[in-house]
Amino acid sequence: MYSNKFSRLMLGLCCRKSSAVCGVVRSGFSWTTVCQQRTLWLQRNDFLEMEKHTVLRQTGARSVSQTTVDPSELRRFQSLASKWWDEQGEFAALHAMNDLRVPFIRDNLLNVHRARHPGKPLAGLRILDVGCGGGLLTEPLGRLGATVLGIDPVENSIGTAQLHSSYDPDLRDQVSYQACTLEELSAEEEGGEQEQGAAQFDAVVASEVVEHLADLETFAFCCSNVLKPGGSLFITTINKTNLSYALGIIVAEQILRIVPNGTHDWEKFISPEELERLLESNGFSVQSVQGMLYNPLSGAWSWTNSTAINYALHAVRLKDAAEDSSPHPEDHAAAAHS
Repeated sequence: MYSNKFSRLMLGLCCRKSSAVCGVVRSGFSWTTVCQQRTLWLQRNDFLEMEKHTVLRQTGARSVSQTTVDPSELRRFQSLASKWWDEQGEFAALHAMNDLRVPFIRDNLLNVHRARHPGKPLAGLRILDVGCGGGLLTEPLGRLGATVLGIDPVENSIGTAQLHSSYDPDLRDQVSYQACTLEELSAEEEGGEQEQGAAQFDAVVASEVVEHLADLETFAFCCSNVLKPGGSLFITTINKTNLSYALGIIVAEQILRIVPNGTHDWEKFISPEELERLLESNGFSVQSVQGMLYNPLSGAWSWTNSTAINYALHAVRLKDAAEDSSPHPEDHAAAAHS
């Protein structure tokens, strides 16, 4: 039944241009009205965001909310904390996404870090997995040799992640978890509460996270703060388009029930262009953006040239002028022995 509904809806949504999609009316529900309202909201929101970033760049100010956590999102994921490792359950699409996001992270990191470790290609690298949930992405990155810290504000999710990783002795020295927010971890680094350099990471991963956050400005600033100069930021998220609303919410949540109803808020979705502007204003250079497509019939993800629905982004934290001019630790060591 769901397959037939999806096939009919896909014919109406994907085989026509967005203008045709917006003209479809079903059961007295006007797609035209919905699309027009959301388009107007998007245009107004984009204008306000551009104004905000202009002020931030001119004044050097930062967002004052200082928290990325949305309490309603916290409650929602609290109720799902025990279901992370059910590969046929609510997080089935995230399990399947590993087929794309793990190689995406691995290959881009290997392009930056030339060292080769056969069998453990990411050995020697420290990765922070933000919003790690039950560790669905944390564990495979650890198996590639990276030392991975997974953080999440939902304590029950961290408990699930810790329990699951404990069954694999190969992960004992590779993976650890902490129940905290990104801004709390960033504040620890700024305050010197950890060993010097302990919170400096070669990469930060935020997969299917930013569409659930309360403040993306704080998120971008904290990512820059915990990353080493030249470190990589990996994000997968959902674009803000009429098509992403139709497929990501109407189809995925309300018709096919691929994810629980209410999981996503379209107003929190962000376009690649807006995300790139936000990251650039916080000291990043975006290296690549790639579209992703989920097939609910096969349960598989594939790469696509279109970023209209899901996309993956890789950015690199730029070095500050002071960092470029300062000697590297190995230079100090060489000087001491000369």
